[in-house]
Amino acid sequence: MLLDEAAQIIQEMAQFPLPVVAAVNGAAVGLGANIALLSDIVFMAESAFLCDPHVSVGLTAADGGAPLWPLFTSLVKVKEYLFTGARIPAAEAVELGFANRVVADGEVVKAALEFAGRLADQPPQAIRTTKRAVNMHLTRAIAGVLEYALSAEFQSFDTAEHHAAVAQFLQK
Repeated sequence: MLLDEAAQIIQEMAQFPLPVVAAVNGAAVGLGANIALLSDIVFMAESAFLCDPHVSVGLTAADGGAPLWPLFTSLVKVKEYLFTGARIPAAEAVELGFANRVVADGEVVKAALEFAGRLADQPPQAIRTTKRAVNMHLTRAIAGVLEYALSAEFQSFDTAEHHAAVAQFLQK
């Protein structure tokens, strides 16, 4: 089941022992946005954006923003973006604490690789144990929320709202 796989991705990324540097080149949507946020360092191209459209299509934002986004920024901002499905441009993602840096389009992969090289030069054991200690906050915070949210998302697949949103999308 896709939701179980989404939960596994989220949990394994939170527990992955090595630093992960993300280079977001375009749209990071739903689970894709969470994968970016679960990375340890996030570089975004100027034209890139984050978005979680779950609610807009009648679904609970479970494998998207609900479990993680409140850990990075204010609840009122999280609710605004989750309730509306609005795009979060790269510069705003940095302001909100969802990303580290905005990089010129076409340079984001280069910048991320250079930064990853800096991390690779650090003492590996110290990086691993520091990451684990910091991510303990993350894994503890998302444990109950993720389970509830994924269950609610699964149930929302059968709602009239979701069926109407899918039908409207298919008509376009």
